[in-house]
Amino acid sequence: MAKKAVASLQKGAGKGYAKVIKMVKSEKTGAYTFQEDIVPNEMVKDYFKK
Repeated sequence: MAKKAVASLQKGAGKGYAKVIKMVKSEKTGAYTFQEDIVPNEMVKDYFKK
């Protein structure tokens, strides 16, 4: 039953986007932080090139 509910949620408009997580180093402390964004699938490679 759970599989059917999850599959029905994926039919919506959310398929055209991806959640990307990028590790960014802080200039002040030198520690790494994670930056999360939701971008269209076509823009994923461009996001990581920045």
